[in-house]
Amino acid sequence: MSNPFAHIVDPLNPEQPEKKFYNLNKLNDSRYARLPYCIRILLEAAVRNCDDFLVKKYDVENILNWSVMQHKGVEVPFRPARVILQDFTGVPAVVDFAAMRDAVKKLGGDPQKINPICPADLVIDHSIQVDFNKRADSLQKNQDLEFERNRERFEFLKWGSQAFQNMRIIPPGSGIIHQVNLEYLARVVFDQNGHYYPDSLVGTDSHTTMIDGLGVLGWGVGGIEAEAVMLGQPISMVLPEVIGYKLVGKPHQLVTSTDIVLTVTKHLRQVGVVGKFVEFFGPGVAQLSIADRATIANMCPEYGATAAFFPVDHVSISYLQQTGREEDKVKYIQKYLEAVGMFRDFNNANQDPDFTQVIELDLGTVVPCCSGPKRPQDKVAVSEMKKDFESCLGAKQGFKGFQIAPEHHNASVKFNYNGRDFELAHGSVVIAAITSCTNTSNPSVMLGAGLLAKKAIEAGLTVKSYVKTSLSPGSGVVTYYLKNSGVMQYLAQLGFAQKNDISNHSLQDSTSQPIEINEPASKQCRQSSNSRQPGFDVVGYGCMTCIGNSGPLPDSVVEAITQGDLVAVGVLSGNRNFEGRVHPNTRANYLASPPLVIAYAIAGTIRIDFEKDPLGENAEGKPIFLRDIWPTRDEIQDVEREFVIPGMFKEVYEKIEKVNESWNNLYAPSDQLYTWNSKSTYIKSPPFFDSLTMDLLPQKSIKDAYVLLNLGDSVTTDHISPAGNIARNSPAAQYLTSKGLTPREFNSYGSRRGNDAVMARGTFANIRLFNKFLNKQAPQTIHFPTKETIPIFDAAERYQQSGLPLIILAGKEYGSGSSRDWAAKGPFLLGIKAVLAESYERIHRSNLVGMGVIPLEYQPGDNADTLGLTGRERYTIIIPEDNDLKPRMNVLIKLDTGKTFEAVMRFDTDVELAYFRNGGILNYMIRKMAN
Repeated sequence: MSNPFAHIVDPLNPEQPEKKFYNLNKLNDSRYARLPYCIRILLEAAVRNCDDFLVKKYDVENILNWSVMQHKGVEVPFRPARVILQDFTGVPAVVDFAAMRDAVKKLGGDPQKINPICPADLVIDHSIQVDFNKRADSLQKNQDLEFERNRERFEFLKWGSQAFQNMRIIPPGSGIIHQVNLEYLARVVFDQNGHYYPDSLVGTDSHTTMIDGLGVLGWGVGGIEAEAVMLGQPISMVLPEVIGYKLVGKPHQLVTSTDIVLTVTKHLRQVGVVGKFVEFFGPGVAQLSIADRATIANMCPEYGATAAFFPVDHVSISYLQQTGREEDKVKYIQKYLEAVGMFRDFNNANQDPDFTQVIELDLGTVVPCCSGPKRPQDKVAVSEMKKDFESCLGAKQGFKGFQIAPEHHNASVKFNYNGRDFELAHGSVVIAAITSCTNTSNPSVMLGAGLLAKKAIEAGLTVKSYVKTSLSPGSGVVTYYLKNSGVMQYLAQLGFAQKNDISNHSLQDSTSQPIEINEPASKQCRQSSNSRQPGFDVVGYGCMTCIGNSGPLPDSVVEAITQGDLVAVGVLSGNRNFEGRVHPNTRANYLASPPLVIAYAIAGTIRIDFEKDPLGENAEGKPIFLRDIWPTRDEIQDVEREFVIPGMFKEVYEKIEKVNESWNNLYAPSDQLYTWNSKSTYIKSPPFFDSLTMDLLPQKSIKDAYVLLNLGDSVTTDHISPAGNIARNSPAAQYLTSKGLTPREFNSYGSRRGNDAVMARGTFANIRLFNKFLNKQAPQTIHFPTKETIPIFDAAERYQQSGLPLIILAGKEYGSGSSRDWAAKGPFLLGIKAVLAESYERIHRSNLVGMGVIPLEYQPGDNADTLGLTGRERYTIIIPEDNDLKPRMNVLIKLDTGKTFEAVMRFDTDVELAYFRNGGILNYMIRKMAN
């Protein structure tokens, strides 16, 4: 059917009549000018894709009438311009596509229909681990190990890039997905098929929102939902409220963008923005670089919003020029956005749109801070860190407590490392990692860290040799400007860079000269090139420590931590610090800016008051305080202006898809249907579609279900489906051992996401999972028929063998954290039919829906405690017949004790109900393609 809005199409340039755009101003509707800028992008997509089938004319009206309809819970479709994936979520997506082709063929359809319609980029950045650090060849050795461990996965992904159209792979060693997206993949405005339109995307990583900082609307979705988008299905979403976040003032000279984002995160968590868009405005925005804005947008999942949008302005255009985008493209981007009313001047209050609610932050009130010890929203001012940590030591076990007896607060353990004696205590820093897209994409904090390292070395300061230091830049551009500015050698001497990276590097089109480097006062760090030494290595280009790929700690350090039951600390410039995520032996983990990561590494402890306590002494015995070596914003910006130049970006990204020879040499079969290898422990055909037929099965009530787990608040996707190491005594380890693998070959759960047998066994395998049945942290539960305490997978397997359905009880914010589809696929394979929680993280609820697992939510004011639920009851959940199913309807729950109560069935839209009737979104798509 023709588009009913074809009459508003105009040429952008009369001299190029073939290049057109949907001119929303020709809707002649005064409501358009009052819409938040992020809603204007939803409107444009609806207008451009309107076919009165998938996108109807009344959908356009509902979006245009946002000021009224935002409160009505109305459902609208959205077709993003593209999809982005990383390899941990990309491998299962390609596995699903391969299995869907098999299923469509089995049902008599054309398997070639399972093919991405929407362009997709897959960046391989989650596989590399910090196995080696503090040596000149750390980068090469870590990359070699990455290929050794993951060759089969990489060959499979390379097959996928050839077998499926519209799928581009960015090889390993290129950088972190969101930084590569920001610096290279983002179009800002598409020029395709004769039309200009706004760039927009969804991604299979929750921090996809980082791109919002450049004015590209994007957010994270479950891998299952992303697969449907790739196949041409629009996202069905509730028209969101939009919180206007007004920034005023100017940051203090000593404040970093990390401090700002941690402040915003805590503020918006307190306000409550779950399921909403946040749009930033006000004169304070004009004070922030694109890197600063991207840092704030990156942590959107941590404050709970769906998107965190900064409209495009002149700063955005300057960034596109700085990062080497073609001048002609930059010109039409600005011209299009101005023509369609999507270009902003943050100093012009007349352009401020209407918002659901306005919240204000004076940037001048932000102070240096960290977040932790267990959640990213728990901000702590640096001046309060020592006091706060010591309070956490004795507090009750929880997000801010470790429940250490008072008499043990000053416990310490002596140990020997590399022939030297050291001592660990509660609060000792054992991991210090400059890592993650959140900060390594920001030249100001990376150069700030380099300048701090320079001043520290010149003052004679160093890092204790047992502290595991690492630097994992988000792209090769970072390495360029750290080298060119001359600070890399100081990071190397402290341990945050490779020793063979210290030479200055000049690009052909660069006229900048390296800053003058003085000989450091202390030469004690210089040792032979491959020996361990105090310092920060460039260990790889990828997520690494932030995703849990922190690698092993020295055995003597682990033994000391275990012997003293010490609360050891990891400090990282990341965005996630949930229990058990960073490293099993760091019970406290703090998010901090890269300069603060270095400061705490030098201090060696979190129990320091930087105002009162020195970092160390110089050669003359003079105490050196953090304030003596901390660079100002003006210092940092001067270096950034000189050394972060377009030539760097052009040189790195011109060759990004071909520069990795190991990738280039990989063999990949050319068959359109994948030939599954039954001996593979990485890639396995999933059982999701084994019994699928074209006929829908009637929905049945869940009868006499047992509770597999009784969980509390803020259970994360890391708890449900960990990405890190596979414990040697776990069910997954037993399975891999049965396949002939040794512990050295186990790799991580994240790397095994193409194998359902491993992932089902890894579901709820996090050692920090707190199960109320056991009243302790352990990946175990009670099998009630036998009253045995056994691993969770083993209990679920017994229930399934007996034909007994399962549910989970949970508290608030169930499924918070990373966008992780296996956190829904795993429970599905364990036989879990429903989850009953007080509230859900948005993406995880969507993933449960996508797998046909029912997300149930307590009525307001109800929870397990108020209803007197112990989890030892058996539950019958009454599911209405198909014709009676309605979005967000109440359902009756009956217990074997005779108690009854109602809960909300969180299928929020009619489309989600259609997925449920089909047994999940993938079954829905297969039937659609095969029909």
